[in-house]
Parts: sequence; C-alpha cells; structure tokens
Amino acid sequence: MIEVTNEAYSKLVERASREKTYAFRIGLTGGGCAGYEYIFDYCKEPKENDFVIDYGEIKFNIDPMSGPYIQGMTIDWVVDGVNEQFKFINPQEQASCGCGVSVGF
Repeated sequence: MIEVTNEAYSKLVERASREKTYAFRIGLTGGGCAGYEYIFDYCKEPKENDFVIDYGEIKFNIDPMSGPYIQGMTIDWVVDGVNEQFKFINPQEQASCGCGVSVGF
C-alpha cells in the first residue's frame, strides 16, 4: 500500500526510537487551499478500524477513509540545501498547493 525509501526508513526508525513510539499515523484531513492536508504524526496504538502496515521496526496506522487516497504513495526523505523533510510522492494527487502542504484528488 505504501512504499518507504531506504533514506526515509532510516529517519523514521531514528525518530521513532527517540520518541519511544514505533508507530506513525498517516492519513488525510480536510483543509488547505487544494482541499486536503496529509496527517503524519506519532501514535501509540491504532484506532478502531485502522489499517496497520508493519515495516519491521516501524508501523503505519491508516484510517479507512484515507486508505484509498494514499494507495501507492511513497514516503521519501529529501535534503534541499539546509532543509530536510519527509516527502510524500502520491501518484493519485491531481493538484497541490505551492506551500507543499495541501493536496487535491
């Protein structure tokens, strides 16, 4: 359902060990100028009805409403000058905002 590059995986494991939480919530919420914004946060336990994807040292918890929209997404870690961040590469996006936060489907 979701791919994770080697660079992103290393950063996720590093951050998870620092937070002592080895699961991340990924999904979408309404908002932004293009209609949706990604949710990407630490979480202790999945919510009822979540899809759980196990990547060994880390897990992703995805709510059922977001699942179809992030199907096939890749999470990457990018370095651009002094900026470093996770990047969501989603082939289902039909629009995105210049701010890099808001997406449309």
